[in-house]
Amino acid sequence: MTLRRKRFAERRTARGYSQEGFAEALMVAVSTVIRWESGRATPRPHQRPKIANLLEITLLELEGLLIDEPPADLAAPSDLPALGPGDDDDMKRREVLGLLAVTGALVALPGSDDSPRERTDAGLLENGEGVQRGLWQVFTLSDSKQAVFPAVRRQLHALTTCLAGARSDADRARLCTMTADLYQLAGELFFDANRYTDAAQCYTLAAHAAHAGGEHDLWACAMTRHAYVELYAHRASAAQPMLAAARRVARKGDTALSTRHWVAAVQAEAHAAMGDVDACTRALDEAQKVHALDGGSRNGGWLRFDGSRLFEERGACYLRLGRPDLAEDALASALVQPLSLRRRAAVLTDLAVVGIHRRDVDQVMHYAETAIGLADQSNSGFIGKKLDGLREHLAPHMSDDRISSLDHRIAALSRTA
Repeated sequence: MTLRRKRFAERRTARGYSQEGFAEALMVAVSTVIRWESGRATPRPHQRPKIANLLEITLLELEGLLIDEPPADLAAPSDLPALGPGDDDDMKRREVLGLLAVTGALVALPGSDDSPRERTDAGLLENGEGVQRGLWQVFTLSDSKQAVFPAVRRQLHALTTCLAGARSDADRARLCTMTADLYQLAGELFFDANRYTDAAQCYTLAAHAAHAGGEHDLWACAMTRHAYVELYAHRASAAQPMLAAARRVARKGDTALSTRHWVAAVQAEAHAAMGDVDACTRALDEAQKVHALDGGSRNGGWLRFDGSRLFEERGACYLRLGRPDLAEDALASALVQPLSLRRRAAVLTDLAVVGIHRRDVDQVMHYAETAIGLADQSNSGFIGKKLDGLREHLAPHMSDDRISSLDHRIAALSRTA
């Protein structure tokens, strides 16, 4: 049993549960609990909230108990200074970007170092891939995305070291694939912190590494994320060429995966930003075809598109196209679904914009105040940026004291994000 899985079992015992009692409370077989604690299986996402509740811990703390400790070869170098959540953000940013430069050179210039190398251990590769799957799970489930940063940083160091020592072409291809995976996650963390240029750099390296690893779906996803940075910066004209290229790459990928449908969903947003109703509708219809795929169309990490976001994406597109009537129906449908804090806040903010169009101040206040509460709860720069976009819609209505007060609250939130 690994150290962290041992701690999982100890936590169960500390809460007064035997393996049998714990299994009964969760309505699973005792053998399932045994497999969890031995590291031979991991609880599924839908089981984790109840497990965390029984153990009286947060979902993030639960993930910490479930992610196996990496072996010594995969751990951060011993001379690496520890950077905790309270350390200088700029220092953490510079270190990751420095790693990006080194990793980019290793991906672009294989075999340039003539020093002797040992063949990368296959077990080390398997463990590293498992760690990265766990990091994506923590990122997805965590309300505060930046809590994942220290673990990602350690894994980036370990991966760079492994890539520098890879000898065989097969090992190098797998490590390039892992690099493309991990730098997409690093980009997501920078994006959440409103570091868009840094996020774009991570996505660029991820695309190059995916190409080097021969993974078309991973490559297309990295390009789509990069394009989304431009969309978020209101530069749809810059995003469209990247999305067109991502679409071509995705066509060479696995047809069982949802990659090409996700590219279409983001293309719909670009077309909406450009005011092209027909192209937006065609792209949304293409994205809708994801529902014809089976449950294995995504991997839960760098590819999570399953069509569950289409209501909110359709609503956002209609809102941008000046059709708040159509947007409201789609956004209301999105709001009744299980949503992460970030997604819920985005939908609430869009519904507040609909309220502006309807001149319904009560609706504006209700949805915007709820979104502000989620921003305070998560400390997400993404939510703060989304709310900041609401202010341009509030500007013509500042004579209303409630609207003016709301604008000041959002401005204060943006200053502290």
